[in-house]
Amino acid sequence: MLKLNVNGKPASLDADPEMPLLWALREDLRLTGTKFGCGMALCGACTVHLDGKPVRSCSTPLSAATGKKVITIESVGNSKAGKAIQAAWVKHDVPQCGYCQSGQIMSATALLAANAKPSDKDIDEAMSGNICRCGTYNQIKAAIKDAAVSLRKGA
Repeated sequence: MLKLNVNGKPASLDADPEMPLLWALREDLRLTGTKFGCGMALCGACTVHLDGKPVRSCSTPLSAATGKKVITIESVGNSKAGKAIQAAWVKHDVPQCGYCQSGQIMSATALLAANAKPSDKDIDEAMSGNICRCGTYNQIKAAIKDAAVSLRKGA
């Protein structure tokens, strides 16, 4: 039995320790906000936080999450950074098709949790593993900058 902490709640899974975390989240725990994109950790659609760090859940074995805190898109808005990012995403009308957005939001939230005043280079580096086929990169960057200002103002 594998013990996890997912979105602040304990979870026990009777699963193969080598199963990708993505499938445990989606299939076993029914947390479907985390998306499957490429299966090779190249697109970022499956990004979740593992002890506060963004990871690609499609290539992270379930065993790597054992005993750690897993945060998914379903609860990222419970943090100040996540709430600010989500509000900025709406304000800047970021989503088009929406498929990559949970991964984008997870990466952006991890960036702002670690760096309250990211430079353009910091944003580019943090978001470089997230692909948006609709090309909303300008809106994404604007939303991250706006959320950073909001966080610094304590909003």
